[in-house]
Amino acid sequence: MIEVKEKQFTVELEAAVQSVQTDQKNKLFSYTEKINQVNLYRFLEKAGILELPRTFWSSATEAFQLAGAGHAFELSAEASRYRYDQVEQEWNALLDDAVIYNPYHTSGTGVVALGGFSFDPLKPQTKLWENFPESHFSIPSYILTHADGKYYLTINRLIHTAETYSSVLEELQNNRQALMDNMEIPLNSSGLRIQSKQEIAPDLWKETIKKATDVMKKTAVDKIVLAREVRLHFNQSANIPDILNRLVNTQPNSYVFGYEMGEDCFLGATPERLVKVKDDEVLSTCLAGTAPRGDTIEEDEQIANNLFQDPKNREEHDYVVQMIRSTMEAYCTDIMVPDEPVVHQYKTLQHLYTPVRAKLKENHRIFSIISGLHPTPALGGTPRRDALAFIRDNELLDRGWYGAPIGWMDSNNHGEFAVALRSALIQKDEASLFAGCGIVEDSVPESEYEETKIKLMPMLSVLGVD
Repeated sequence: MIEVKEKQFTVELEAAVQSVQTDQKNKLFSYTEKINQVNLYRFLEKAGILELPRTFWSSATEAFQLAGAGHAFELSAEASRYRYDQVEQEWNALLDDAVIYNPYHTSGTGVVALGGFSFDPLKPQTKLWENFPESHFSIPSYILTHADGKYYLTINRLIHTAETYSSVLEELQNNRQALMDNMEIPLNSSGLRIQSKQEIAPDLWKETIKKATDVMKKTAVDKIVLAREVRLHFNQSANIPDILNRLVNTQPNSYVFGYEMGEDCFLGATPERLVKVKDDEVLSTCLAGTAPRGDTIEEDEQIANNLFQDPKNREEHDYVVQMIRSTMEAYCTDIMVPDEPVVHQYKTLQHLYTPVRAKLKENHRIFSIISGLHPTPALGGTPRRDALAFIRDNELLDRGWYGAPIGWMDSNNHGEFAVALRSALIQKDEASLFAGCGIVEDSVPESEYEETKIKLMPMLSVLGVD
């Protein structure tokens, strides 16, 4: 068992219980300590054995990972355009009363909430996403943080007025021991294989593209993003920690996420950051314009150069950059945008990339930026309202959390959200994969279909396709 500073923990817990009983008000107790190196995937595996819901986040650009077990507290909001405000109000109210012991103030320590939103709160939910609300955030009961080469364990517990110190202490000690003992045992490898793959109505999807291009020829709509679904059947139930481990190892420069609700888990490896906030520093990135990798260095460089020089991709990219800048102007100062993009290369794809940096104004938080950015033209289209209306009425699937903001925030006023692309909804021995592309007036349905096949490959390869 990983030893803890038992005396400090018991002192802080006893003070928290006393505070709850004195004020006669339930409060969240949060305790963070530095620990020795541990295997986050083994931790997730043990959480699964204990039937605790699991959460996971791995940053694309730095050695930063979060692994959560259980729900100490849950935040949610109704399906409306005010859902960001509702979640933020719940979050602030929780922190106002929380009893927090965290001497480190490292990103991802203290009270940490992980979660996300649906793509479109006005789209009727289907049975596929029945376990995922329009918005949901979990403050895990136990969370491991790997940051700057160090490891931390945070214990979160909502203490109720009728509870005693001794009963809470016994519960937390037993659960901590069950999760943290025998961490040196290697992670189980699943041997997962895909037995069948079903593309959901590909011909109808191509017809929807034709319908979209017809609309654009007659109206002021410039772009509509359309997504499609592929359904997989496996030889056994999926091993979530093993999949997340493989995504991290095979998809460098991507944000790897996992969010478990009931028996379903939404996970993926997305290259697209939506926004990062650290104190008052804000970073958003535009990743619009896509091409495959080449088979040789020369071919790779030629494809990258063609992508950089392509007028259609550059125009689409610049539109997203200007939209991000416009959103930042409402909530930020000192906005900095490079004059032109660069090409960022990933394992199977390459994209045009532009970072946008700024300073957050007082009285604004990460949700202010998210509400202004989502959905970007790369995920919805332009103009936003008209494109979303077409998607809502004509797209052949319920996107659920696909293409929507997913990420984390903490009590240190740090947080980061990505766009949930290159993703799958895992349901025991089945899964739905999603991929989309931007449709413009001269789009060719067959070419767009081939582009989605490329975008599906990173997830397919991890799930059992060569």
